[in-house]
Amino acid sequence: MASPSGKWDARYLGPVPHDTSYYAKCMLGGVLACGVTHAGITPLDVAKCNMQVNPAKYNGLMPTLKLLSAEEGSRGLWKGFGPTLVGYSLQGMFKYGLYEVFKDTYMNLAGEEASNKYKPLIWLAGSASAEVFADIALCPLEMTKVKIQTSPNGTFPTAFGAALAQMRATKAETRYPFGSLVPLWSRQIPYTMAKFFFFEKIVQLFYTHVFTEPKETYSKGTQLGVTFASGYLAGVVCAIVSHPADSLVSLLGKAENKGKSVGQIASETGVVTLATKGLGTRVIMIGTLTGFQWWIYDTFKSAMGMGTTGGK
Repeated sequence: MASPSGKWDARYLGPVPHDTSYYAKCMLGGVLACGVTHAGITPLDVAKCNMQVNPAKYNGLMPTLKLLSAEEGSRGLWKGFGPTLVGYSLQGMFKYGLYEVFKDTYMNLAGEEASNKYKPLIWLAGSASAEVFADIALCPLEMTKVKIQTSPNGTFPTAFGAALAQMRATKAETRYPFGSLVPLWSRQIPYTMAKFFFFEKIVQLFYTHVFTEPKETYSKGTQLGVTFASGYLAGVVCAIVSHPADSLVSLLGKAENKGKSVGQIASETGVVTLATKGLGTRVIMIGTLTGFQWWIYDTFKSAMGMGTTGGK
C-alpha cells in the first residue's frame, strides 16, 4: 500500500496501513498470544521453578510433577495461574504491540536503503525497546507468581488476591513490586531479542528457500504453518539464551536467599548449574510456548485482515 505522501514509509509496506487501530489490534493479539499460552502451561512452570530452586528434591520433569501432585494435589500444579494470566497478558500487550511501533519507527528513522540493509538490527532494536516496557508491566506479577510457586506448601497464600496482599505487606522482605526487574530484564530482553530476530529470520528463510513464490499467493494455512515452525525453532534458541537469568529470577524468591544480591546468588549457585538445571524442561516449554504464541498472534492478525508477520 502506497503512502499518502508518495514517500517511502514503513507504516505502509504491509497489506494495511499501520495506524493507531493497527497497533491497538497488535496489542490485543499480544494479550491473547502470551496470556493464554503462559497460563496454559502453569504446571510445567511450577515444575521448572521448583527444579531450579530445590534441585536436590525436585529432579526431572515427570518426577517433579508426580511429587508436587502427591504433596499438594492437582491444585498444587496450577499454583500461580492468576498472576501468570494477568502478568503475561500485560507483557504480551506491550511486547507485540510496541514491537510493531518501534520497528516502524526505527525503519522510518533509518530510511528505505538502511532499513533494507540493516533489517536484523532493526528487529533487535525494536524487540529490545518493547521488552523494556513489557517487563515493567510484568514484574510485580512475576514476583508474585514465583513466590507462590516456590514457597513450601502452607507458608504463603496461593490465591491471587491474598498473594498480592501478602507481597505488598512484606515488601521490605520481598522487594515487591520491582525487586526482580533487573534480573527480569536480563532474562527477558535477550530472550525477546532472540525470539523476534530468529523468528523473523527463519520466516524470511522459509519464504526465500522453501516457499519461493510471493508470500501472499500461499494459503492462510500454509502461512500459519510457517509461523508456527519458525516460532518453535526460535523458542528453542530463546530458552538456551535466557535460562541462566531465568534460574536467578526463581532463586530470588527462595526464603534463604532473602537479602542476598543477584551476584552473590549466582556465585553460590555456580554458572553450570544456572545454565543447565531445568534447561530440558525449559526448552520443551519455551519452544512449544513460542510456537503457539506466534501462531495465535498471526492467526489473530490474519482474522483482522492484517496479514501474517515477516517474509522476504
